[in-house]
Amino acid sequence: MPNDELKERSRQVLAQLDGEITLDGLGEPVEVIRDRWGVPHIYAQNQHDLFFAQGFIAAQDRLFQIDLWRRMAVGEMAEIEGSAGIEADRFARLVKYRGDLDEEWQSYSPDTQDIATSFTDGINAYIDHIGDRLPIEFEELNYRPQKWEPADCLGRMSGVVMSRNFQLEPQRAKLVAEVGIEKARMLAPADPPLDCEPPDGLNLDDIDPAKILAGLNAATAARPFSRDDGSNNWVINAARSESGKPLLASDPHRAIELPSLRYLVHLNAPGWNVIGSGEPALPGVACGHNERIAWGFTIICTDQADLYVEETHPDDPTRYRVGDDWEPMEIIQEQITVRGSNQPVELELRYTRHGPVIHQDESRNRAFALRWVGGEAGGAAYLASLAVDRANNWEEFRDSLKRWKMPSENMVYADIDGNIGWVAAAMTPVRDNSDGLFPVPGADGNHEWQRFLDIDELPQIFNPPDHIATANHNILPDDYPHAIAYEWAPNYRYHRILERLQTPGKFTLDDMQSIQHDSVSLAGRELAQLAGQFTCDDDDSETCRQMFADWDGELSRDSRVGPLYAFWLEALLQECFSRHVSTELMPFVAGQRGIPVMLPALREPTAEWFGDDPTAERNRILRETLEQAVAETKTALGADMAIWRWDRLHTVTFHHALSARDAERADTFNRGPIGQAGDGLCPNATRYETPFGQISGASYRHLFDLADWDSGLATSAPGQSGQPESEHYDDLLELWQRDEYFPLLYSREAVEEAASHRLQLKPK
Repeated sequence: MPNDELKERSRQVLAQLDGEITLDGLGEPVEVIRDRWGVPHIYAQNQHDLFFAQGFIAAQDRLFQIDLWRRMAVGEMAEIEGSAGIEADRFARLVKYRGDLDEEWQSYSPDTQDIATSFTDGINAYIDHIGDRLPIEFEELNYRPQKWEPADCLGRMSGVVMSRNFQLEPQRAKLVAEVGIEKARMLAPADPPLDCEPPDGLNLDDIDPAKILAGLNAATAARPFSRDDGSNNWVINAARSESGKPLLASDPHRAIELPSLRYLVHLNAPGWNVIGSGEPALPGVACGHNERIAWGFTIICTDQADLYVEETHPDDPTRYRVGDDWEPMEIIQEQITVRGSNQPVELELRYTRHGPVIHQDESRNRAFALRWVGGEAGGAAYLASLAVDRANNWEEFRDSLKRWKMPSENMVYADIDGNIGWVAAAMTPVRDNSDGLFPVPGADGNHEWQRFLDIDELPQIFNPPDHIATANHNILPDDYPHAIAYEWAPNYRYHRILERLQTPGKFTLDDMQSIQHDSVSLAGRELAQLAGQFTCDDDDSETCRQMFADWDGELSRDSRVGPLYAFWLEALLQECFSRHVSTELMPFVAGQRGIPVMLPALREPTAEWFGDDPTAERNRILRETLEQAVAETKTALGADMAIWRWDRLHTVTFHHALSARDAERADTFNRGPIGQAGDGLCPNATRYETPFGQISGASYRHLFDLADWDSGLATSAPGQSGQPESEHYDDLLELWQRDEYFPLLYSREAVEEAASHRLQLKPK
């Protein structure tokens, strides 16, 4: 279909946003007011109708997106992708929750099953209502969306991806096998410091990270999953606020997607009045405020998963050692329907007492089983927000977080009474004889999870004298008794936020906006100091060195130093780490987490890093890598340094799923490229991969002054709708590009004033 025809067809199937729609399944009329920014404000007369309407409205805006997500979660991608989706389906089914469903539903809140039923009934009502007038993506791919079941809200795929530690365990084991314990500790230190010794009985030769993680990598290839490293949040108490009430800021980061990962909604019914963002495939609001409290989150990096190396029987790979005995694996047989094939694919899913077998090496008689929080009741990501949405005070907020299992989140809190707080919300295992950094032997029973921390044992703060801020960094108090994690994001973002929050005076929402978009890199400042430690031989490189030495670390869009900094940092990481490890391990040690390891080593060079004459070797590396960076910047941007700009290199493109399948569709579906400021280490975290295209960022931002809910601000991109010709497909992108916000309106009066569309949903 030509692009013009595609656009016209897209317009013909746009969702109805005004007038009346009569539906089976509703008890009472529901009013949906969309404001000028596309945020639906849903006013219902009872809880069932509220969530029925939320499902219906989410499907209006995001049906293709949520259908893909459902398929990824339950393992039905091969039905539309053919054989290319088989491995993704296998892994999704492997990590599916297999426990008691009654216990699962009750763990979120007593009425979660009813809410999920109403929500999915609403999605199905929309599918029935539109008939063949499906969003254009279904026509392009020639398939129809599946009907939903309540259990489709219980998927585990997003949670397993965010359980990052188990993905690092085999890489750390490989590092120790390659360079030894001492050098591994130097190149990839634990925080707080730890010996980092593999457990007794672990044969490092058994560990092949690429093979162990192949299933996970295949399962996530279709969607740009990422953890939210880059997220920031903070809360300021009433004494530091100009309004006399707390201020709360949050900007959870994830992969850049189109449509956005987040969906904004306002839910209003008896017992409900909550607004903010969530994921369109789930009921409720994950991050926002109700009438009395506000909250926001960032990943806290709690270690919620372990790999167990099981010894399998040499004559029967479905039996594995437990102590002195051999136990049978639990085996589940399933079938996958594959597009283009007349025969389903037969799957054999294997489980040990520790969890699903994600990889098996029969030549070595080894199986790798995943023990993770997602295997426990209540492990579906974000569904416990249904309890948080209804909390009215600190005690109820903490009580609701007993139900929050994963992902692990720094939950910051504020209420209209002037209180602020923070809880490290997560189902947090207590390990026996294990620090969680390596795979552990599964047979001897010496490395089992003993229990989970109670809510009173989790790290938390209530009413500190000034503020609370988190940025995926190690936020644990020095005297905290439990080892919940040893791997965190670099703390540069946190320390820059702290610099801003410690300035004298009182704060406003304008100040909060400025901090969220702060593009000062403290890592860049450290590197600028190193630029004074040497000189360059050629004139252009020496000019750049002097320019760099005078740099304040500001990665603004028009920064001339920005491109040079990015190329130099990449060259330094390559030079400093490749002298110690193989190419296979470079992503593990020399990624973003390698920067706070490398910069101190460059500042105080040692023989362990740089050989017999460490200072001379350090200076050689600094000089030659800078000269390399100058040459690469010239190649990328031209020889005229006056026209160098960071946003010419550092851009973001919002890619729609269909554009990856058909490049001719890119102009219709994609948006961008857009020049960006910042990098992965600034508060304005715009993480990139070489050649510097942004891959993750703020999926949503909100700012609340608890003195006035209608003063709340938000930003999201590119828009609320996933339908390409909708007015709300990309209408928020210009604001987002300009670092501006739109009002997140709460009172009925303010919503009425900004109303753009009115839809009445009525029962038949």
